[in-house]
Amino acid sequence: MDLHLAGKHALITGGSKGIGRAAAMTLAEEGCHLTLVARDAATLDATAAAIRARFQVNVRGIAADLSSDAAVRTVADQAGDCDILVNNAGAIPPGEITAVADETWRRAWDLKVFGFISFCRAVYPRMAARKSGVIVNVVGAAGEQFPPNYIAGATGNAALMALTRALGKQAPRDGLRVVGINPGPVATERLVMLQKARAKEQFGDEARWSELFAPMPFGRAATPEEIGNAVAFLASDRSGYTSGTVLTINAGG
Repeated sequence: MDLHLAGKHALITGGSKGIGRAAAMTLAEEGCHLTLVARDAATLDATAAAIRARFQVNVRGIAADLSSDAAVRTVADQAGDCDILVNNAGAIPPGEITAVADETWRRAWDLKVFGFISFCRAVYPRMAARKSGVIVNVVGAAGEQFPPNYIAGATGNAALMALTRALGKQAPRDGLRVVGINPGPVATERLVMLQKARAKEQFGDEARWSELFAPMPFGRAATPEEIGNAVAFLASDRSGYTSGTVLTINAGG
């Protein structure tokens, strides 16, 4: 299916690996030019090179820590006007209410929660001035499942769901759309690493990590590509009447 994205410019945070990298690959395949943002310059350069080798699109990497509003606005200025913003950077650590240190909680929210908010505040007015643009917030299913052992992530994600729905309600009057995705477990490098550690502890053999996915729907986690494909579809005019919606992708789990 042609998503009518050829020639568009997509800005993707956390774009060097995992869901961000998968979304970048799909958008590049559709003909989007890309600006990818991540902290690790080497990984960012490797991802950009891999995309350029496969697709005839422009790819720019910006290495930056997005945990402050000033840094976000600097990156937004460097990136210039974009047609699509994919907010994806940040991972909030697990733990119950007393297990997550105040500093850890605040640092994680600065990057993910306030990072998403800052990018929306920086990019939305520019899109509104052109009456064109889409923001896709990759949030996380904990925002609707409320696991107590991931309380910082659950509350942060719930806030980002509210941001997406509230801004998405305003967006059509400005000619824009704002949508979100709540992925369940996704087989990123980080999740596989965590599963290997659990398998070593539980089975004494990290090679058995995939067995831990057995209770999940289809006996597996989602692939980054499945989430990346959804990002591209929601960002396209094939989904042109979707705004203020948060799509859950967890196979019903």
